[in-house]
Amino acid sequence: MSHHWGYISAIASAVLFGISSTLNKITLQNVNPTVVAGIIYFVGGLLLFGIHLTPLCKRILSSFETPEAEAKISRKDLKILAFVILCGSITAPLLLLNGLSQTTAINTSLLLNAESLFTALMAFIFLRERGTRGEYLGVLLLLVGVVFVTTNGAFQQLTLTENITGSLLIMGACLFWGIDNNLSRFLSKKRDIILITGLKCFIGGLALLIISYLLGIDFSTPIISIPYLLSVGALSIAFSILLFLLALRKIGAMRTGVVFSTSSLFGAVLAFAALRESFTPIQLIAGLVMLLGVYVLYRYPK
Repeated sequence: MSHHWGYISAIASAVLFGISSTLNKITLQNVNPTVVAGIIYFVGGLLLFGIHLTPLCKRILSSFETPEAEAKISRKDLKILAFVILCGSITAPLLLLNGLSQTTAINTSLLLNAESLFTALMAFIFLRERGTRGEYLGVLLLLVGVVFVTTNGAFQQLTLTENITGSLLIMGACLFWGIDNNLSRFLSKKRDIILITGLKCFIGGLALLIISYLLGIDFSTPIISIPYLLSVGALSIAFSILLFLLALRKIGAMRTGVVFSTSSLFGAVLAFAALRESFTPIQLIAGLVMLLGVYVLYRYPK
């Protein structure tokens, strides 16, 4: 898989994850948020396990085969996978859901951008990933663009000093997703990446459903919500995470993390098209800045 396929995988992952905000918004009208999170992860895991048992699995793996791919999954890898599931598939969603209920939508949109920042910083400090000046310019353009896409420049509405608990919970979720993204770099080297992704989704979803049950949360799900849950589980969880890991394999955690931030742009565009939510000239310009940032990152590979 060449350099440009790493960026294509990262952008495709962002597109698939970006559509989840609109589909989940429709679903959350009838289903509890924690149950939604558990179901979509669980469905994603079941789908990947199903693919793993078919001849299609070998075709997919051979298409993304690289010389550095490792066939064996060691005990150390299983420990990393367990920590990744704990951080990214259980703890982060729980923190986010609780934070969402205690702060405003605009605060949440801005704070969620911290995931890309945490991912890039951890990759720089702990994985010693480095880039050229051109790449750092691309990272800066992406971060600036995503802030304006998600807030529409309405910074006067921010109330980060109020609802401080909710803001801290969301920042905590971003931190754990940053840890997840960087640890997943090691798992992305495994040849059977479909099995790895399936385990991450299935175990995380099962844990969230068990937590929902123990908390006495209502599991009732109307038939009208099922197509949305299945779509998000298959596209925005299973295939999005799989493509994210493939991007990690080729272009690293720092670049994948910041390119993935374009999911907010794709989410905003779909929300405008499907739900008629506002999409202002400021957001359009910010979106173009983000795409320019992706181009700069691609144009100046390490």
